[in-house]
Amino acid sequence: MEFNLTTPSLLFPAISLLMLAFTNRFMTVANLVRELHSQYKDKPDDKILTQVKNLKLRLNLIRIMQAIGVASLLLCVVCMLALFKNYVFVAEILFAISLVLLTLSLALSIWEIQISNNALKVILNDLARKKKKKR
Repeated sequence: MEFNLTTPSLLFPAISLLMLAFTNRFMTVANLVRELHSQYKDKPDDKILTQVKNLKLRLNLIRIMQAIGVASLLLCVVCMLALFKNYVFVAEILFAISLVLLTLSLALSIWEIQISNNALKVILNDLARKKKKKR
C-alpha cells in the first residue's frame, strides 16, 4: 500500500463530522440537565436526580469522545507533517495511533448511545405502567 499525504487527509471530513455530532449530543444533554435542574428546583423528586446522574455520565463520555476525536485529528495533522518531512515510518505509526483513537471514540459513542436508549426504555416502561393503572 502506498502511504502518502492523501491517506491521513481522508480522515479529516469523517473526524470533523463526528466532532459536530458529538457537540450536538453535548448541547442536547446539557439542555436536558438545565431543564431537569429547573424542574427539581420547582418540585424535588428522586427520579429527576436519577436522570441527572445518568446525564452526568453521558456528558463525561461525550467529553472524553470529543477529546479523543481531537487527539485523532491532531495526530493526523502531525502525521501529514511527518510525511511532508519524509519520515514515512513515523507517519505510519502516527496514522495507526490516530485510527485507534478514532475507533475508541466511536466505541465510546456506542456506549453513550446505549445509556441513552436504556434511559428512554425506563421512561417508556414507566409510561406503560401508568397507562395500565388508568385502565
